[in-house]
Amino acid sequence: MRILHTADWHLGKVLKGRERTPEIRQALQALLGLVRSERIELVLVAGDLFDRSVVSTEAEAAAFEFFVGLRELQVPALVIAGNHDSRERLEALSPLLSLTGATVFGNLRFAEQGGVVEALGARVALLPFLSERRLVKAGDLLQGDGAEWKKTYGQGMGLILKNLATGFSGDLNLLMAHLTVEGGQLGGGEFTFHTTNTYAIQPGDFPQTLSYVALGHLHRQQQVCEAPLAWYAGSLIQLDFGEGENSDRGALIVEVAPGLPARVHPIRERWGKPLKTFRLSRETLDRRWEEVRTFPGYSKIVIEGPGNAALRERLFKELPDLLEVEFHTPEAEIKGPTPVDTENLDWVEAYAEYRRTTTAKEASPELLEAFKQVYEEAHTPSNQPAH
Repeated sequence: MRILHTADWHLGKVLKGRERTPEIRQALQALLGLVRSERIELVLVAGDLFDRSVVSTEAEAAAFEFFVGLRELQVPALVIAGNHDSRERLEALSPLLSLTGATVFGNLRFAEQGGVVEALGARVALLPFLSERRLVKAGDLLQGDGAEWKKTYGQGMGLILKNLATGFSGDLNLLMAHLTVEGGQLGGGEFTFHTTNTYAIQPGDFPQTLSYVALGHLHRQQQVCEAPLAWYAGSLIQLDFGEGENSDRGALIVEVAPGLPARVHPIRERWGKPLKTFRLSRETLDRRWEEVRTFPGYSKIVIEGPGNAALRERLFKELPDLLEVEFHTPEAEIKGPTPVDTENLDWVEAYAEYRRTTTAKEASPELLEAFKQVYEEAHTPSNQPAH
C-alpha cells in the first residue's frame, strides 16, 4: 500500500500580519498532484490542519478543497486533531468530511471504542493530541485511577498506546499520532510548551507490532525511531523564523506491505515563501543591502547595536517583505528578550507570554492547562457538553 503522510498544515497561520493561507493552499494542491502521480492509496493527516481554534473561511475552504480533491481521486484519508486544532470543531465536521471518504478523530477513542480503524487491509490506530489534563481524564475512563496518571505524561501515554495495540490484528498495523518523541528536533513555529520533555514520550513506548508510525507536531521532517519505523512529515511550509529555517519539511510517501519493512520516500519541497533571518552589523548593512532586498521571501533583520527609530522606519519602508527588525545590545540581553508580538499568538500562548513579561518567570504546565480549561469552558456553546 502506498501512503501519503502529511501533517502540520496550519491553515489560518498569520505571521507578523501576513496571511499564509494562500501559500498553504498551493502546497495542498501540490499534494493532490502527488496523490495522482504517485498512485497514492491512503492519505494520513497527522494533526494541526489549522493554526488555531477559529480560523478564516478561506482557511477552512482550503481544507475542504483538499478533501474534495481526494474524493475525486477516490483516495480515502484518516485525520486526527493536533494541539492547535479545535477538537470539537473537527468532531462536528467529521460527518461532513466522511462524505469525501475522510475519517476524522478530534477526540481520543480507546481500542474498544473504535480507536483502531481498518483501511485497505491495514489496522490504523488514531491518537489525536492529548494535553496533560485530558490524559488524566482518559486515565479515569480507562482505569479509574487518575492519581496514577498524574505521575508523568510519558507513562500515561504508554498506557494509551498499549490499549490501542489491543486493537491490532494481522500483519499490517499502523499508528498515527500527534505528539512529541524524545530526541525529536524542532523545525520552527511549534508551541514550545507542548514540545518540552514534560510532553515527550520515549521511542521504546511504541508497540513493536507496528509497521509504521506517522507523526505530526514537530515541524522538522525527521525519523525518530527505527523499530518500529517512525517519522515526522514536517510542516508544509516554513512557519516561523528561528533555528529551523533550513530544516527539511514537506511530506512523505510510505510503502507498507505485510511482513516487509516500511519504505519511506521523503518529499522535501520548498512550498511557500522562504523565511530568512539576516544578522548584520551596522557596518555590513549597506554592503549586504542588495542581498536582503532581493531575497525572494519574508525576512527578519537582527542588527548588532543600539536601536534606531529612523533606521527601523527606513528598513520597513524600503523592504516590503521585511516582517521584523531587532536590535541586539548587551543592555538588552541583561534586561531580557525582545517582547513577543502577541497579536499572532493563540490565547494560551498569549497568556504564557503575559506571565513571562509580568513575573519574569515561565508559567508552569499546570497553570497553562488550567487557563486553557477555563478558556475552553467559557467558549463552549451552552448546548454542547464541555470536553
